[in-house]
Amino acid sequence: MSTVPMKQLQIFYPADEIMPDTAQHSLPVRPHPLPVQMVSDLVTHALAEDWGRLGDITSAAVIDDTAQAHAIIRAREDGVLAGLAFAQTAFEKSDTALQIKTHLTDGHALLAGTEVMTITGPAKPILAAERVALNFLGHMSGIASQTAELCAMVAHTPARICDTRKTTPGLRSVEKYAVRAGGGVNHRFGLDDAILIKDNHIAVAGGVTTAIARAQAHVGHMMRIEVEVDTLDQLNEALAAGAEILLLDNMNPDQLRDAVTRIDGRAISEASGRVNASTVVAIAEAGVDYISVGRITHSAPCLDLGLDIDFA
Repeated sequence: MSTVPMKQLQIFYPADEIMPDTAQHSLPVRPHPLPVQMVSDLVTHALAEDWGRLGDITSAAVIDDTAQAHAIIRAREDGVLAGLAFAQTAFEKSDTALQIKTHLTDGHALLAGTEVMTITGPAKPILAAERVALNFLGHMSGIASQTAELCAMVAHTPARICDTRKTTPGLRSVEKYAVRAGGGVNHRFGLDDAILIKDNHIAVAGGVTTAIARAQAHVGHMMRIEVEVDTLDQLNEALAAGAEILLLDNMNPDQLRDAVTRIDGRAISEASGRVNASTVVAIAEAGVDYISVGRITHSAPCLDLGLDIDFA
């Protein structure tokens, strides 16, 4: 067992692992590490929210100031770990006297009963930070676990699972980090990351070709342009206009196979819409390069982890 220093957790994504070139293509997004200051600020806000004006009045009432404890955080179900830096920071901010050891790193597979972290020291600050630490771990590990499940289901294909902007407001960096921990890859982080012409852009601009031409004139040759299409006619028009990434929206597997054949390596293909555990294999086997999945961030259930005081 070894402690993982915070400085090793401040940047989770190695640059050479961001949207790697599989075959000829990679999506045009930059890496999004989690700076230590971001972790600190989010945890500070979460603790302030939980402690309120008076702090943990229950522990103040029933636990002596001198009481010491040894606490263990364990997984209560199988999954994939993410969020250690947040849990560690919560305990550090609760009391710098606490001794914290992390036994794994983000991205590790968990079995029910696996020890994740131990905390030793004054009992009151351990209990005061418990819920915030577990909330971050549970939320992020839930995202990582659901991502890992989908990644495993399509591992026999070249398709990669990626996220979307359907994230909890204010927590996008956190949730996209968790996707990476689960083996997924990040789509664009925000509106400033990449050109993605969606249906409403096309409607307002007056058509696929017009929208692409305007985008090309605006960003120049250094920025790739992705276009959402929901019909094969739109796909043909987008390809003819020079789209480099095609978001194939709500197409069934037969339509996706036809789309991939038409693209014929000239652009990146990304399937999106109605993706879940029941459909993802057929979508991947249609031959697309990427599958974007909103549910891995907006609907992932928390992974069950718990903190127990060890009296042994």
